[in-house]
Amino acid sequence: MLIKFAARLTVCFALTSLCTSLSAAQQTTPPSNADSPSQAQGQAPAAGQAPPLNPQPPADKDKNDPAATGSANQSGTSNDRLFKVLPNFLTLETGGKLPPLTTKQKYAVVARGTFDPVQYPWWGLLSAINQADNSEPAYGQGWEAYAKRYGTTAADSITENFMTQAVFASVLHQDPRFYQSSSGGFGHRSWYAVSRIFVTRTDSGHSQFNYSEIFGAATAAAISTYSYHPRSTFISTPTNPHMFVGSDRTLLNTANVWGTQVALDTVTIVVKEFWPDIRRKMSHKHTGEAGISAAAASKP
Repeated sequence: MLIKFAARLTVCFALTSLCTSLSAAQQTTPPSNADSPSQAQGQAPAAGQAPPLNPQPPADKDKNDPAATGSANQSGTSNDRLFKVLPNFLTLETGGKLPPLTTKQKYAVVARGTFDPVQYPWWGLLSAINQADNSEPAYGQGWEAYAKRYGTTAADSITENFMTQAVFASVLHQDPRFYQSSSGGFGHRSWYAVSRIFVTRTDSGHSQFNYSEIFGAATAAAISTYSYHPRSTFISTPTNPHMFVGSDRTLLNTANVWGTQVALDTVTIVVKEFWPDIRRKMSHKHTGEAGISAAAASKP
Protein backbone atom coordinates (compact mmCIF):
# COMPACT_ATOMS: atom_id res chain seq x y z
CA MET A 1 0.00 0.00 0.00
CA LEU A 2 2.85 2.39 0.78
CA ILE A 3 4.38 2.00 -2.68
CA LYS A 4 1.00 2.47 -4.35
CA PHE A 5 0.35 5.59 -2.29
CA ALA A 6 3.83 6.92 -3.03
CA ALA A 7 3.40 6.31 -6.76
CA ARG A 8 0.04 8.10 -6.85
CA LEU A 9 1.31 10.93 -4.69
CA THR A 10 4.44 11.37 -6.81
CA VAL A 11 2.33 11.77 -9.95
CA CYS A 12 -0.04 14.21 -8.25
CA PHE A 13 2.78 16.32 -6.78
CA ALA A 14 4.53 16.40 -10.15
CA LEU A 15 1.35 17.75 -11.73
CA THR A 16 0.93 20.25 -8.89
CA SER A 17 4.53 21.46 -9.35
CA LEU A 18 3.83 21.94 -13.04
CA CYS A 19 0.74 23.95 -12.12
CA THR A 20 2.85 26.14 -9.82
CA SER A 21 5.45 26.95 -12.46
CA LEU A 22 2.82 27.71 -15.10
CA SER A 23 0.84 29.93 -12.75
CA ALA A 24 3.98 31.84 -11.75
CA ALA A 25 5.03 32.25 -15.36
CA GLN A 26 1.65 33.74 -16.27
CA GLN A 27 1.85 36.24 -13.39
CA THR A 28 5.46 37.37 -13.99
CA THR A 29 5.80 37.33 -17.79
CA PRO A 30 3.95 40.19 -19.49
CA PRO A 31 2.70 39.64 -23.03
CA SER A 32 4.86 41.01 -25.81
CA ASN A 33 3.24 43.90 -27.64
CA ALA A 34 5.09 43.06 -30.81
CA ASP A 35 3.61 39.58 -30.87
CA SER A 36 0.13 40.55 -29.77
CA PRO A 37 -2.45 38.87 -32.03
CA SER A 38 -4.85 41.79 -31.70
CA GLN A 39 -2.17 44.31 -32.70
CA ALA A 40 -1.05 42.19 -35.63
CA GLN A 41 -4.63 41.97 -36.84
CA GLY A 42 -5.10 45.73 -36.52
CA GLN A 43 -2.15 46.62 -38.73
CA ALA A 44 -2.48 46.69 -42.50
CA PRO A 45 0.13 44.75 -44.54
CA ALA A 46 2.96 46.83 -45.98
CA ALA A 47 2.87 47.82 -49.64
CA GLY A 48 3.68 44.92 -51.89
CA GLN A 49 3.38 42.45 -49.01
CA ALA A 50 0.82 39.67 -49.14
CA PRO A 51 -1.52 39.29 -46.18
CA PRO A 52 -1.04 36.22 -43.93
CA LEU A 53 -2.32 33.02 -45.48
CA ASN A 54 -3.71 31.63 -42.25
CA PRO A 55 -4.70 34.40 -39.82
CA GLN A 56 -4.85 33.06 -36.27
CA PRO A 57 -8.18 32.88 -34.44
CA PRO A 58 -8.57 34.67 -31.14
CA ALA A 59 -6.90 32.82 -28.28
CA ASP A 60 -10.15 32.61 -26.33
CA LYS A 61 -12.21 31.19 -29.17
CA ASP A 62 -13.03 28.04 -27.24
CA LYS A 63 -14.24 29.70 -24.05
CA ASN A 64 -17.84 28.76 -24.81
CA ASP A 65 -17.00 25.20 -25.82
CA PRO A 66 -17.86 22.87 -22.91
CA ALA A 67 -15.70 20.13 -24.40
CA ALA A 68 -12.63 22.39 -24.43
CA THR A 69 -13.23 24.01 -21.05
CA GLY A 70 -14.77 23.17 -17.72
CA SER A 71 -17.91 25.16 -18.47
CA ALA A 72 -21.19 23.54 -17.60
CA ASN A 73 -23.28 22.05 -20.37
CA GLN A 74 -27.02 21.54 -20.29
CA SER A 75 -26.74 18.67 -17.82
CA GLY A 76 -24.84 20.84 -15.29
CA THR A 77 -21.61 18.85 -15.75
CA SER A 78 -18.68 19.17 -18.15
CA ASN A 79 -16.93 17.12 -20.82
CA ASP A 80 -13.50 18.18 -19.64
CA ARG A 81 -10.54 15.83 -19.26
CA LEU A 82 -7.38 16.45 -17.28
CA PHE A 83 -4.49 16.53 -19.73
CA LYS A 84 -6.98 15.51 -22.42
CA VAL A 85 -7.19 11.99 -20.93
CA LEU A 86 -8.47 11.70 -17.35
CA PRO A 87 -12.23 12.19 -16.78
CA ASN A 88 -12.98 15.52 -15.10
CA PHE A 89 -16.74 15.69 -15.61
CA LEU A 90 -17.65 17.07 -12.17
CA THR A 91 -15.29 20.06 -12.32
CA LEU A 92 -16.63 23.43 -13.47
CA GLU A 93 -14.83 26.70 -14.13
CA THR A 94 -17.90 28.85 -13.52
CA GLY A 95 -18.45 29.98 -9.96
CA GLY A 96 -22.07 30.94 -10.47
CA LYS A 97 -25.06 29.13 -9.08
CA LEU A 98 -26.22 26.31 -11.32
CA PRO A 99 -29.35 24.17 -11.16
CA PRO A 100 -28.83 21.28 -8.75
CA LEU A 101 -28.11 17.83 -10.12
CA THR A 102 -30.89 15.32 -9.68
CA THR A 103 -30.17 11.96 -8.07
CA LYS A 104 -30.30 10.34 -11.50
CA GLN A 105 -27.81 12.87 -12.89
CA LYS A 106 -25.41 12.33 -9.99
CA TYR A 107 -25.35 8.58 -10.51
CA ALA A 108 -25.09 8.96 -14.29
CA VAL A 109 -22.09 11.31 -14.29
CA VAL A 110 -20.27 9.24 -11.65
CA ALA A 111 -20.84 6.09 -13.69
CA ARG A 112 -19.62 7.87 -16.84
CA GLY A 113 -16.35 8.86 -15.18
CA THR A 114 -15.84 5.67 -13.17
CA PHE A 115 -16.25 3.31 -16.13
CA ASP A 116 -14.43 5.52 -18.63
CA PRO A 117 -12.08 3.41 -20.83
CA VAL A 118 -8.99 5.10 -19.38
CA GLN A 119 -9.79 3.69 -15.94
CA TYR A 120 -9.13 0.07 -16.91
CA PRO A 121 -5.41 0.44 -17.73
CA TRP A 122 -5.06 2.71 -14.68
CA TRP A 123 -6.41 -0.05 -12.45
CA GLY A 124 -4.02 -2.44 -14.19
CA LEU A 125 -1.06 -0.19 -13.36
CA LEU A 126 -2.06 0.11 -9.70
CA SER A 127 -2.54 -3.66 -9.52
CA ALA A 128 0.96 -4.20 -10.92
CA ILE A 129 2.35 -1.84 -8.28
CA ASN A 130 0.50 -3.78 -5.58
CA GLN A 131 1.86 -7.03 -6.98
CA ALA A 132 5.43 -5.71 -6.91
CA ASP A 133 4.91 -4.43 -3.37
CA ASN A 134 3.33 -7.77 -2.39
CA SER A 135 0.43 -5.79 -1.01
CA GLU A 136 -2.07 -8.09 0.71
CA PRO A 137 0.33 -11.07 0.69
CA ALA A 138 -2.53 -13.53 1.22
CA TYR A 139 -3.10 -13.28 -2.52
CA GLY A 140 0.39 -14.62 -3.23
CA GLN A 141 2.04 -14.06 -6.61
CA GLY A 142 1.36 -15.06 -10.21
CA TRP A 143 -1.39 -14.21 -12.70
CA GLU A 144 -4.19 -15.46 -10.45
CA ALA A 145 -2.97 -13.20 -7.66
CA TYR A 146 -2.71 -10.30 -10.10
CA ALA A 147 -6.31 -10.90 -11.21
CA LYS A 148 -7.44 -10.77 -7.59
CA ARG A 149 -5.55 -7.55 -6.99
CA TYR A 150 -7.01 -6.05 -10.17
CA GLY A 151 -10.51 -6.93 -8.98
CA THR A 152 -10.04 -5.40 -5.53
CA THR A 153 -8.39 -2.27 -6.99
CA ALA A 154 -11.27 -1.74 -9.40
CA ALA A 155 -13.84 -2.44 -6.70
CA ASP A 156 -12.16 0.00 -4.31
CA SER A 157 -12.24 2.77 -6.92
CA ILE A 158 -15.83 2.11 -7.92
CA THR A 159 -17.04 1.95 -4.32
CA GLU A 160 -15.26 5.14 -3.28
CA ASN A 161 -16.45 7.11 -6.31
CA PHE A 162 -20.09 6.17 -5.87
CA MET A 163 -20.11 6.57 -2.09
CA THR A 164 -18.61 10.07 -2.08
CA GLN A 165 -20.14 11.52 -5.24
CA ALA A 166 -23.46 9.71 -5.70
CA VAL A 167 -24.82 7.85 -2.66
CA PHE A 168 -23.98 10.30 0.15
CA ALA A 169 -24.34 13.32 -2.15
CA SER A 170 -27.87 12.22 -3.06
CA VAL A 171 -29.00 11.27 0.45
CA LEU A 172 -27.57 14.44 2.03
CA HIS A 173 -28.51 16.71 -0.91
CA GLN A 174 -24.94 17.88 -1.45
CA ASP A 175 -23.42 19.05 -4.71
CA PRO A 176 -20.59 16.68 -5.82
CA ARG A 177 -19.22 19.22 -8.33
CA PHE A 178 -15.96 21.13 -7.80
CA TYR A 179 -16.17 24.82 -8.69
CA GLN A 180 -12.73 26.19 -9.57
CA SER A 181 -11.70 29.54 -8.11
CA SER A 182 -9.30 30.72 -10.86
CA SER A 183 -8.66 33.97 -8.94
CA GLY A 184 -5.93 35.06 -6.58
CA GLY A 185 -2.39 33.79 -6.16
CA PHE A 186 -1.11 30.24 -6.00
CA GLY A 187 -1.34 30.04 -2.20
CA HIS A 188 -4.91 31.36 -2.10
CA ARG A 189 -6.11 29.02 -4.82
CA SER A 190 -4.32 26.03 -3.30
CA TRP A 191 -5.92 26.70 0.08
CA TYR A 192 -9.32 27.06 -1.56
CA ALA A 193 -8.90 23.72 -3.33
CA VAL A 194 -7.77 21.93 -0.15
CA SER A 195 -10.66 23.39 1.81
CA ARG A 196 -13.16 21.82 -0.62
CA ILE A 197 -12.40 18.46 0.98
CA PHE A 198 -14.11 19.77 4.12
CA VAL A 199 -16.52 22.36 2.69
CA THR A 200 -18.95 21.82 -0.17
CA ARG A 201 -22.18 23.24 -1.55
CA THR A 202 -25.60 21.89 -0.87
CA ASP A 203 -28.05 21.39 -3.71
CA SER A 204 -29.60 24.72 -2.68
CA GLY A 205 -26.23 26.51 -3.06
CA HIS A 206 -25.30 26.96 0.62
CA SER A 207 -21.95 26.03 2.15
CA GLN A 208 -21.88 22.93 4.33
CA PHE A 209 -19.40 20.49 5.85
CA ASN A 210 -18.45 17.94 3.20
CA TYR A 211 -20.06 14.90 4.80
CA SER A 212 -20.14 13.19 1.42
CA GLU A 213 -16.34 13.16 1.08
CA ILE A 214 -15.36 12.44 4.68
CA PHE A 215 -18.03 9.90 5.62
CA GLY A 216 -18.43 8.57 2.10
CA ALA A 217 -14.72 7.72 1.93
CA ALA A 218 -14.86 6.16 5.40
CA THR A 219 -17.86 4.03 4.43
CA ALA A 220 -16.16 2.94 1.20
CA ALA A 221 -13.01 1.98 3.14
CA ALA A 222 -15.05 -0.08 5.61
CA ILE A 223 -17.02 -1.84 2.86
CA SER A 224 -13.92 -2.75 0.86
CA THR A 225 -11.89 -3.82 3.90
CA TYR A 226 -14.49 -6.04 5.55
CA SER A 227 -16.19 -7.54 2.48
CA TYR A 228 -13.82 -8.70 -0.25
CA HIS A 229 -10.26 -8.10 0.94
CA PRO A 230 -8.45 -11.25 2.17
CA ARG A 231 -8.89 -12.83 5.58
CA SER A 232 -6.07 -14.47 7.52
CA THR A 233 -4.78 -17.60 5.80
CA PHE A 234 -1.80 -19.87 5.23
CA ILE A 235 0.25 -19.59 2.03
CA SER A 236 3.14 -21.58 0.66
CA THR A 237 6.46 -19.81 -0.06
CA PRO A 238 9.83 -21.21 -1.18
CA THR A 239 11.14 -20.87 2.38
CA ASN A 240 7.95 -21.64 4.30
CA PRO A 241 5.28 -23.96 2.90
CA HIS A 242 2.84 -23.07 5.70
CA MET A 243 3.38 -19.37 6.35
CA PHE A 244 0.59 -17.64 8.26
CA VAL A 245 -0.62 -14.32 6.86
CA GLY A 246 -2.74 -12.10 9.07
CA SER A 247 -6.09 -10.71 8.02
CA ASP A 248 -6.35 -7.35 6.26
CA ARG A 249 -9.81 -6.90 7.73
CA THR A 250 -8.78 -4.72 10.66
CA LEU A 251 -9.81 -1.33 11.96
CA LEU A 252 -6.25 -0.03 11.50
CA ASN A 253 -6.23 -1.04 7.83
CA THR A 254 -9.63 0.60 7.35
CA ALA A 255 -8.30 3.84 8.85
CA ASN A 256 -5.20 3.70 6.64
CA VAL A 257 -7.29 3.18 3.49
CA TRP A 258 -9.61 6.03 4.47
CA GLY A 259 -6.75 8.44 5.20
CA THR A 260 -4.94 7.52 1.98
CA GLN A 261 -8.05 8.09 -0.13
CA VAL A 262 -8.81 11.48 1.43
CA ALA A 263 -5.19 12.56 0.96
CA LEU A 264 -5.23 11.53 -2.70
CA ASP A 265 -8.55 13.30 -3.26
CA THR A 266 -7.05 16.46 -1.73
CA VAL A 267 -4.05 16.49 -4.07
CA THR A 268 -6.29 15.69 -7.04
CA ILE A 269 -8.52 18.69 -6.29
CA VAL A 270 -5.47 20.98 -6.21
CA VAL A 271 -4.47 19.70 -9.65
CA LYS A 272 -8.03 20.31 -10.90
CA GLU A 273 -7.91 23.89 -9.64
CA PHE A 274 -4.88 24.69 -11.80
CA TRP A 275 -5.80 22.62 -14.83
CA PRO A 276 -7.37 25.60 -16.72
CA ASP A 277 -4.02 27.42 -16.48
CA ILE A 278 -2.23 24.42 -17.94
CA ARG A 279 -4.80 24.04 -20.71
CA ARG A 280 -4.55 27.71 -21.69
CA LYS A 281 -0.76 27.54 -21.65
CA MET A 282 -0.86 24.49 -23.91
CA SER A 283 -3.36 26.21 -26.21
CA HIS A 284 -1.25 29.37 -26.51
CA LYS A 285 1.84 27.29 -27.23
CA HIS A 286 0.09 25.43 -30.03
CA THR A 287 -1.27 28.72 -31.43
CA GLY A 288 2.21 30.24 -31.43
CA GLU A 289 3.72 27.22 -33.15
CA ALA A 290 0.98 27.31 -35.80
CA GLY A 291 1.66 31.01 -36.41
CA ILE A 292 5.38 30.39 -36.86
CA SER A 293 4.70 27.54 -39.28
CA ALA A 294 2.30 29.73 -41.31
CA ALA A 295 4.82 32.57 -41.47
CA ALA A 296 7.55 30.20 -42.61
CA ALA A 297 5.30 28.72 -45.29
CA SER A 298 4.43 32.18 -46.66
CA LYS A 299 8.07 33.12 -47.24
CA PRO A 300 9.29 32.78 -50.85
